[in-house]
Amino acid sequence: MLSFFQDFVLVIMTVAGALVFMTGLNRAWPAEKRRNHNELIGWQLSILGTTYAVILGFMMYTVWTDFGAADANVDQEASALSNVYALAAGLPEPQRSQMKNLARSYADAAINVDWPEMEQGHTPRATVDINDRMWTTLMSLQSNSPTEVMAEDHSLSELSALTAHRRMRLLQSEGRLPGVLWCVLLVGGALTIVSSSMFGSESPRLHAWQVFAFSLLIALALVAIANINRPFQGSVRIDDLAFERVQRFMQAH
Repeated sequence: MLSFFQDFVLVIMTVAGALVFMTGLNRAWPAEKRRNHNELIGWQLSILGTTYAVILGFMMYTVWTDFGAADANVDQEASALSNVYALAAGLPEPQRSQMKNLARSYADAAINVDWPEMEQGHTPRATVDINDRMWTTLMSLQSNSPTEVMAEDHSLSELSALTAHRRMRLLQSEGRLPGVLWCVLLVGGALTIVSSSMFGSESPRLHAWQVFAFSLLIALALVAIANINRPFQGSVRIDDLAFERVQRFMQAH
């Protein structure tokens, strides 16, 4: 994904391209000759702009909702890991020590392996293997006292939640807007900017300002969608702060 600097350059290039197109159009087809068509162009831009605004708003709402869901899922995964670690205190040995060590390893792997790999667009495997070992350890347990039975039951529940949230995180890290939707966004943005450039305005400065504002808004919206669309990559991404908090909790206990 792009960095903040690359996002900035992309926005500037889009705006500059729109202004260059408007300038070239004014030379090839003078504004005085286009004024007679302003009513037709205005009607077209009104319909096109409204349609595109609805599409753009819907796409931004969708990717932001997905981003928020991914962020909440990470918090729930970290919370389940914290509960697994705390419940391990009620298990008999050697499963008690094994589960605590595995929980620490899971947090370390999530921070040091999973997040860097997801940032590179890869599917991480480190926490998957540790999660499998957690299941093996817990299923080998033979509880004797009511306290151990209760701890085992709650541990199974939290481990199930941990597994489900980890799987969801991996799916969310691979999720993307379909290419056909990106085609709609890009083509719609280009058509909207082209239509705004076709007005025959008496004031070139005012027309340039209108094209500048139109292209800037569209470019910013598309860059925002592109960054939010990949919640674990790019300049706007979900960090590993939830697992860092769990890591500090484990170190304190």
